[in-house]
Amino acid sequence: MRQGHRRIVPGRAPRPLTPDVASRPRFADPDRLDDGGVVLVAEDVAGPVPARALVRVALDGSGVSELFRGPRFLAAPRTSPDGRRLAWTSWEHPDMPWQRTLLWTADVGPDHRLRAVRVLAGAGRRESLLHPGWTADGRLLVVSDRSGWWNLHRVEPAGGDEAHLVPVLPEAAEQGFPPWTFGTTSWAALDDGRVALLHGSATYGLDVVDPRTGEVDRLGLPFTAYSPVLAAAGTTVAAVAASATRGPTVVTVDVGTGPRPAGRPPAVQLVQAGGRTPDPAVLPVPQPVTVPSAGGRVVHAHRYAPTNAALDVAHHDGTAPHVLFVHGGPTSQSQAAVSPEVAYFTSRGIGVVDVQYGGSTGYGRAYREALDGAWGVVDVEDCVAVARWLVADGLAPADRIGIRGGSAGGFTVLACLTGTDAFSAGTSYYGVADLRALAADTHDFESRYLDSLVGPLPQAEDVYAARAPLNHVDGLSCPVLLLQGADDLVVPRAQAERFAEALRRKGLPHALVVFPGEQHGFRRAENVAAALEAELSFYGQVWGFDPPGVPRLDLVRGPGDLP
Repeated sequence: MRQGHRRIVPGRAPRPLTPDVASRPRFADPDRLDDGGVVLVAEDVAGPVPARALVRVALDGSGVSELFRGPRFLAAPRTSPDGRRLAWTSWEHPDMPWQRTLLWTADVGPDHRLRAVRVLAGAGRRESLLHPGWTADGRLLVVSDRSGWWNLHRVEPAGGDEAHLVPVLPEAAEQGFPPWTFGTTSWAALDDGRVALLHGSATYGLDVVDPRTGEVDRLGLPFTAYSPVLAAAGTTVAAVAASATRGPTVVTVDVGTGPRPAGRPPAVQLVQAGGRTPDPAVLPVPQPVTVPSAGGRVVHAHRYAPTNAALDVAHHDGTAPHVLFVHGGPTSQSQAAVSPEVAYFTSRGIGVVDVQYGGSTGYGRAYREALDGAWGVVDVEDCVAVARWLVADGLAPADRIGIRGGSAGGFTVLACLTGTDAFSAGTSYYGVADLRALAADTHDFESRYLDSLVGPLPQAEDVYAARAPLNHVDGLSCPVLLLQGADDLVVPRAQAERFAEALRRKGLPHALVVFPGEQHGFRRAENVAAALEAELSFYGQVWGFDPPGVPRLDLVRGPGDLP
């Protein structure tokens, strides 16, 4: 059995509870439903329209029974402590869960069937409701962005089916994360009725909040970034945390049961590090910056200054080459924490700016919606604004600013290179070059995502063509590096090959490096290392320095060169 759910009892062989993942349906996002079963989201993609349902899986292996179906997407089924109520979220095409969702609840009968199924919040309004769950004393909580920020709310009766949402800790900060995958959450229930809560914007913190009173216990932990996963048992909280000098690490924190002396943080145990962290002496410290952008907007970013000035890459006037990092998504966020990729460049004298362009999460709903209908416009304007700021502030020479990104970030890179002259080099990791092809060939979850980012088809056909970097290669005036997985099904290699061919015809220096066995995102360590070395060699050749210890990348320099 592959990827199935099993029941594990010490001293016994694992017992299969669900069918082999190769058959249908498949299951995810489990929670205890009762003493004899768990609730999961089931998905059947065998038909022309994928179907989802909430199901109960019996722990004795006797089978799967359906509880609820109807909406196109279902997520986060969570059972109350007494097992009598179930809450979950849903959404429909063309929305994504960070745009509009519904919060549901139902009573769980003694026969495990759902009764009094109803929508508690989200009907009749455009609201993103995430991370539903229950406190130890049976209060239903959910994260809502109805204030303009994802904040945690108590769900209270208000007469009829619609509930009243009461903010627990109102603030202009995010207390939620976009659910790109199942199982994300920003809070976890403690046994005494309080909750551990992740919240922040440019940086994030972990604190304890009493949802009954709003009282906050500021823990003062030495971390600035967290993964969207959290768990708690008793007074102990488990999280995946990071900082400017420590990579992602599984930590546990004993938050206690009462007030602590001011300024004394709780004890933190480092359980498991995600890998070796480089020497802190070569690690850059992220500096949050806000830069004016087009149309009176601002763009948020983190700048990482070079940490090794000994390498001969600095300009004669003291400025240093910089590379803009453009995250994927595009509805995502790069948190302020140590990054081996960032350190790879800063330790070699190249500054990095991690751009949180309009459309990124972490800065409220209005900032997140700045990209609606404007993908390929707002993100490009914001990246150009950051590049111009680097020059205006005397941090980088105008002819030594590069840009790199993957997937949706790769699209922004290619759009910047074909539509502006702000950059002298660009690197696209499996970037989208043809928007129409992306819309035609992607999975169900994101299959209508472009409706909001670009426009619905076929009405917006002309917009898709106008925004596709592949249609504007004539606007390119700088070298480009294309890094691509051979088996990528999200952005097929044909897009990179067509872009490379256009570059060859135009006579611009470029390279296309295809990695066998890789899909959408490189996972083999040797390929990740090879891609970074190719990228550094690329910048060295464009900007006139020779990085030591790095294989020289062969660039195609004209129509006569072999690709």
